[in-house]
Amino acid sequence: MDTVLDKSFWDGLYRNNETKWDLGTVSGPIQSYIDQLTDKSLRILIPGCGNAYEAGYFLERGFENVTVVDISELAVNAVRSRLKQYLGNSLTVINDDFFSLTGQYDLVVEQTFFCALNPQLRPDYVRKMASLLPPGGKLAGVLFNCEFEAEGPPFGGNQAAYEELFCPAFKILTMAPCFNSILPRQGNELFIRLTSKA
Repeated sequence: MDTVLDKSFWDGLYRNNETKWDLGTVSGPIQSYIDQLTDKSLRILIPGCGNAYEAGYFLERGFENVTVVDISELAVNAVRSRLKQYLGNSLTVINDDFFSLTGQYDLVVEQTFFCALNPQLRPDYVRKMASLLPPGGKLAGVLFNCEFEAEGPPFGGNQAAYEELFCPAFKILTMAPCFNSILPRQGNELFIRLTSKA
């Protein structure tokens, strides 16, 4: 893979409106998951937040501690503008590399971040996630269950590979096909709900 997936790469996609992964709303599987959560004080992290529709959905429902991070300054500035009424209160917005994050979160929401990373970074992703979650903390969201013909991002994968990747650090509570994906992604998404072992 020749593409360098750095800050300038992602800023360029946002600048040129080349955000084909952007659904324009919260993902259906993640919305269904959020709707089941009752503890509004959960410390929630959304990495690679993009336009942060999931964060907006959490905040509209009264969740009190949502942190989003993205390497793209353009994406982060757009989120700060769109969700400004929550800034400094229930929302923290960070413009940085996910792998530089510190702190502890009860729940990390995965939505098109894992698939945006160079696949060589996947073991680092798992280790970093485990470091950000206390024992019993959850990683939940959506992974692609398919391969892509074009050079990524996005980068695909399959359930067997994900199980092998996550099992050393996480207990798999759920890893199953999504039943409520948008039409273009039907049959190609897995919903995951994992709990940290460490």
